Amino acid sequence: MGRELTGRKVLIFTVSAFAVVVGVNLTLAYQAVHTFPGLEVANSYVASQEFNANLHEQQALGWTTSLDYDESERVLALRFEGADGQPVEVRDLDVLVGRATSVRDDKRPAMLYYNGTFSSPLDLGPGFWTIRVTAAAEDGTPFRQRLQLHVDG
Repeated sequence: MGRELTGRKVLIFTVSAFAVVVGVNLTLAYQAVHTFPGLEVANSYVASQEFNANLHEQQALGWTTSLDYDESERVLALRFEGADGQPVEVRDLDVLVGRATSVRDDKRPAMLYYNGTFSSPLDLGPGFWTIRVTAAAEDGTPFRQRLQLHVDG
């Protein structure tokens, strides 16, 4: 016959099981708080009030962007085109490349302009990347776009 199941053993088993559950929950909560990039904007109320005006101004530009990443050459290329399909001139270009879930891999490549395309050497690992583009038109109209990129590796 086996050992006797006592109240003390049941208590130890129950406390141990709950300790494991609580420990896992605390670990996951810590990872969630410390790896999430956080706020998109400093003041969400102000950003929401300006969103529609900025959207209409940006749409009036008629710009489209195209993104290409050459995995063998490790070069990121970004192109801006107007409504007529021709390259447009942008100023104050800022490109932030990173993961959606963490700021650890964020990079700000120095984009060089040549023949209608901005490009930069950039070593990206496999997986999904988010590219946040901020620029301005010659008249100062802001242009913002978030692009997705998948690198096979």
